[in-house]
Amino acid sequence: MSDDEDLAALRVGADYQFGAGAGDALFPPGDPVTLRRSSGGRPRQVIAGDVDDTPGSSEGARLVSYGTDGRFTLGEAGARRLQAAFPAPTGRVVVGDESEPYVREGRNAFAKFVTAAGPEIRPGDEVLVVDPTDALFAVGRAELSYAEALAFDSGVAVKVRHGVADESE
Repeated sequence: MSDDEDLAALRVGADYQFGAGAGDALFPPGDPVTLRRSSGGRPRQVIAGDVDDTPGSSEGARLVSYGTDGRFTLGEAGARRLQAAFPAPTGRVVVGDESEPYVREGRNAFAKFVTAAGPEIRPGDEVLVVDPTDALFAVGRAELSYAEALAFDSGVAVKVRHGVADESE
């Protein structure tokens, strides 16, 4: 398949996984992206911008990785694009400020600190971890549903894959 055909298919997959409009938010038509492929030719990562793959070249921002299971895992750049495309709390788990330093370091977000969450969230979903002002702390995989994350007083709500550095520092 060509890059354009693969991107069209990836947009459909993103719409299915994250909701209508996610594909265009993550991979806007006409926006340059680089597809990194597996040795078999399957898309593995989508990088923002045109990236020179020669050793020592600068890296673009990873939007998503595409797993063999057909699901996306978000990079920080992809999370920011979804955050801009969907109103809060869609796709988000909101935690209190006391969790901020730990979650930004890449530690898991615990249910006792969850104050809100998108009602569509199910275990296994890729989610954004944010504060009440919608500042992005991390991206990861939900371990609990929306209702469970709000009801439980213990346990991991989000298994954090990547913490996001504080931009104010």
